[in-house]
Parts: sequence; C-alpha cells; structure tokens
Amino acid sequence: MEKLRLALIGCGRVATVSHSKAIIENSKFIDCVALCDIRKEKAESMADKLENSGLKRPEIYVNYKEILRRNDIDAVVIATESGKHYQIAIDAMNHGKHVLVEKPMALSTREMDEMIELSESKNLKLEVCFQNRFNPPIQELRKKIENNAFGKIFYGHIAVRWNRNESYYLQADWRGTWEMDGGVLMNQSIHGIDLLQWMLSNNGEVVEIYGKIANQAHPYIETEDLGIAIIRFANGSYGIIEATSNVYPKNLEETLSIFGEKGTVVIGGLAVNRIEVWRFPQEDSHPFMNLPDPETVYGSGHIHIYKDFHEAISKDRKPYIDGREGKKAVEIILGIYKSQLENTAVSFPVEFDTKLMKNFFER
Repeated sequence: MEKLRLALIGCGRVATVSHSKAIIENSKFIDCVALCDIRKEKAESMADKLENSGLKRPEIYVNYKEILRRNDIDAVVIATESGKHYQIAIDAMNHGKHVLVEKPMALSTREMDEMIELSESKNLKLEVCFQNRFNPPIQELRKKIENNAFGKIFYGHIAVRWNRNESYYLQADWRGTWEMDGGVLMNQSIHGIDLLQWMLSNNGEVVEIYGKIANQAHPYIETEDLGIAIIRFANGSYGIIEATSNVYPKNLEETLSIFGEKGTVVIGGLAVNRIEVWRFPQEDSHPFMNLPDPETVYGSGHIHIYKDFHEAISKDRKPYIDGREGKKAVEIILGIYKSQLENTAVSFPVEFDTKLMKNFFER
C-alpha cells in the first residue's frame, strides 16, 4: 500500500512526547494528515513540532467526528483521556477506520468487548499502546519465556514505585477520576501489569485475583494511590502487584521480576529498560545490564508500535498487541477494583466498570 494516512486524536502529554516522535521516525510509510484536540492550541503546537521536523503540516480539528467523515484517512490514533477511548474507537471503526489506541483501551469489560467484536466483524485493525513490550530487555525475557528456559515459573512481581504530586493532577481535571482515568493501577502501573501477565500467562490464563487499594496521600483525587494484589494463574504460577504513586520525592523505579526453577530475571531502571539480574544455567549476565534510562517513563516503544500498526494493515495480519491482548491488563485491574469493592477474591473472567467505584473512598 501507499503511505498509511492517519489522524491523531488527542494532543496532550503522551502525544507530544511519544506519538510525535513515532510519527517522525516512521514518516517513510506513515503520513499524519490531521490532528485533533478540543483545545485547538494543543493541536497547533503538535503541528508545529511535526512541521519543524520537516514533515508536511497536518490539518487541525477540534471535533474528531469531522475527521471520521474524511474518506482519505485510513486510521486514527486515540490519545485522549482514557474515559473517551471507547466512544471514539467505536465511532472510528463504524466509519471504516483502523484504530491505534492508548492504554487503557477502555475502562470497562463491556466496552472492551464491544471494541474487539466490532474490529473483528469489520476486519479492522485494533491495536493498543503497550509500548514497553518492545523494550529490548523485555524482548530478551520474552524469548526465554517462549523457549521454556525458566522451566516451571513459580511467580512474578511487578513494582511500580513512582511519585505523582498535586501539581500533576492540577494539570488536567480528568486525572484521578473514576469516570475518565482510574488511579495508580490503571494509569501509571498498567504497563507493568501488562508485562507481568504477558510473561506469566504463557501457558495459562488468570484464574483468580485478590486485591486491595487505598488513597493514602492524595485526598484531592477520587481514586487509589496504592494498589496491591495477588494473581493466581491456571498454570500454577502467581503474580504479585505493588503499585504506588507515593514515593518521596520522585519516581524511583519500575521493576519486573520473574522466578522459575531454572531461571531468575529482574528488569528494572526507570521504566523496565535495564536488566539487573539474569541467571540461567551457564548464563549469569547480559549485555543489556548497562543500558541507560530513557528520557521519560514512556521510553521509545511507540516507534515500534507505529511500525507494527502499519505492517498489520499493509500485510493484513494481526497486530502485535491486538484488542484481545490489550484487554488483559485492564481486566486484571478491574478485577482488583472489584475484589476491593466486594472484599473477597474474584474469579475470572470478570465484568466490571470503573464507574462502579464512584465515591468509594467516601463510603
């Protein structure tokens, strides 16, 4: 096919930092022809960045529905606040557009299922931005998982120890709300949770979750700033989740650990970007132990996501992280919320919506 013509809907922080870079780096086969944001100045600023990099300036919109009516646009990228992902994606696919959507793909199991079913019924590609799957150390770990190098995997652990202060939440009124965002699990820790389940569910799906959440230091938001959970998988392995946005005075680490009968791996750094422990028989080090931290917690995986999205469309194959894959981490988080609400372990699959947590910390 000729260049993939796409429109980016939502020109906030992640779009400005990561999606712009991905568009620039993939400009040989992707053409961003339109930008949309309800705050026109944000779209204009993004357009300036793309134009200053040598690309043709995209057209500017404030209403995404006007973009969907254009027959010359093949796909849309959705980088709005989380609570708007579902409706924009449904509208886009009903207009025949492929969809690349930021995490989380939606905030309820029903909405995610509808997105998946619509994409499959219309033969449209639906891909979710879990860009950390493309981190070089994560790809090395995945190879070991697929080659059964660990033998039996006992358990895994994800620790997201970050800081989000009041100034972060004052930047946008949708942050820290149940309707549009979720808390530290759904916003900051979802990438790590996706990696944990991706490694542990290789031979079995999630069976049961028991979780607890709390708001310890953020009385000005609706949602949790601490989340802790235990996941039981059908293959006998366990996952442990530790997520907090209360680390003083700034982000500390995001660390993924996998423990098996014949292997131990710990990947840490600012954003699971550096191998810290790599132990297998006759193998106790790895070249990726010396990788530097990225400039931001977003890393550089969006570049690979865009490339994969283009190839999935041009070659008519399944995206690397399609809707069914993108649903898994969100469903785990929704399971944690449900477990807290019901004060018991919950079995999978679950049906839940973040809106059911409304006013939880006021009860």
